Amino acid sequence: IGFDAAFNYKTRDLNEALAETCPDGIDVNFENVGGKMLEAVLNRMNHGGRIIFCGSISGYNETTPQPGPNNLMNIVRQEITMRGFIVMSYGHLMGDFYRDMRQWLKDGSVKYRETIIEGIEKAPEAFMGMLRGENFGKMIVQVSDDPTR
Repeated sequence: IGFDAAFNYKTRDLNEALAETCPDGIDVNFENVGGKMLEAVLNRMNHGGRIIFCGSISGYNETTPQPGPNNLMNIVRQEITMRGFIVMSYGHLMGDFYRDMRQWLKDGSVKYRETIIEGIEKAPEAFMGMLRGENFGKMIVQVSDDPTR
């Protein structure tokens, strides 16, 4: 698993950043953010592109419903396929996933980073920090000493 380019969505205009990093457009997008990010992606999708929709974290912390992207007609104009899915619909494949992922982690094919917050009392702070994007990688609340570190 890799990537060709990256940008800080908090400090860059999304449309400019995607135009720069995806000059030939986007064929496939794994959408987990929604909101303004989805809107910017829809502006760069290629004809016949595909969007796999798994979540919309940009709205998880909102207290009122947020307006959707204003360019949903791009789905029609560009003949984009957008399909939602729930991970647990593929629960029957979890054994294969665990087997494969264990090997990929072991041989270095997959690398990860994590943010560790110590103490169960800091769980709310860690959760809010995750929603604000203050973590790098998986946000973990460590509730006891870890003898492996």
